[in-house]
Amino acid sequence: MDAERVTRYIDETFDGVRAQEANGDTFFLYDPDGDLPPERQVPFATIVTGDAYDDSSALDGTDDYRLNIGLTRAGYAAVFGSPGEVDHAARDVLMPHPVYAGLHWVCVVSPSDATFEAVRPLLAEAHAFAARKHANHARRADVRRDGPHRAG
Repeated sequence: MDAERVTRYIDETFDGVRAQEANGDTFFLYDPDGDLPPERQVPFATIVTGDAYDDSSALDGTDDYRLNIGLTRAGYAAVFGSPGEVDHAARDVLMPHPVYAGLHWVCVVSPSDATFEAVRPLLAEAHAFAARKHANHARRADVRRDGPHRAG
């Protein structure tokens, strides 16, 4: 499973996704209207191809990439509970993210087709979580703009 196929899967499977690319990396945002302000552009998944952000997975100089996925607290706990020692340079192993595990992110370096099958539900969870956050923010903005509605 190469990074292009992962990108294509995310683009074709989930609605409201905008992919942003920078320095060979791809950031997947839930942005159905294409108008998220920069301060709210938090990806629900990323593909990194090098060690610019951290060198835990030793990606520089390889054809490998790391797929990172932001989960809910419950989703993360269901997958890992309390993980022990992790080799973040391992390939084709779902593991806590080397930097953002505390924020409930998981990752896998160069997943095989079989491992990607196991990751698909995690991508769906991350996308659904991003969509809920987007909808909640929109509702709060409507209340601030219009004021609370009272039954009369």
